Amino acid sequence: MSGDGFHVHGPHDHELEHASQHGGQDSFAGRVAVTTAILATLGALFSYEGGATQANAMLYKNSAAIKKTEAADQWNFYQSKSSKQNIAELGSLIAPPDRAEQFRKDVERYKGEKEEIQKKADALEHESTEWEERSEAEMHLHHRWAQATTALQVAIALSAIALLTRKRWLQYGVYGLSVVGIGLGIAALMHV
Repeated sequence: MSGDGFHVHGPHDHELEHASQHGGQDSFAGRVAVTTAILATLGALFSYEGGATQANAMLYKNSAAIKKTEAADQWNFYQSKSSKQNIAELGSLIAPPDRAEQFRKDVERYKGEKEEIQKKADALEHESTEWEERSEAEMHLHHRWAQATTALQVAIALSAIALLTRKRWLQYGVYGLSVVGIGLGIAALMHV
């Protein structure tokens, strides 16, 4: 634009002038843009929750493996005591009478120690199972969040196609996929 009365319109100026002369805003594009922004925000939140549940599942799985290893250690300790008990039982049978009594006492001691070790090993296995179940539950939630995120991402992609083609039926497809994605997100939030 110059002071001589000569005026050159840029593309942006032309579009603004055209919009003001022909009814203002494009409501179709506005609806699609707002829908896309909302879906992108929800998708980011769902993605975050999906990552958090996946991390929790891995931590729980790791805790289960640790408890399983601790239980295996206890069972090895139990086997060691069983071997010592067997040797003591054999010793009580073949030892001279003055030494046989000590071997019988050792047998009873090993039996008592084995009972304690078995209780500890069983408790550790039970803990391992609980951690495993928690991991499975978190993975289930992770899958729900991932499904919800995927549905919203497809809806966002469909929004772009709807905007380019200006097909209203595609816009309804966006809304349908959005409902599916939000429904899956609600299911994950409710631990379903």
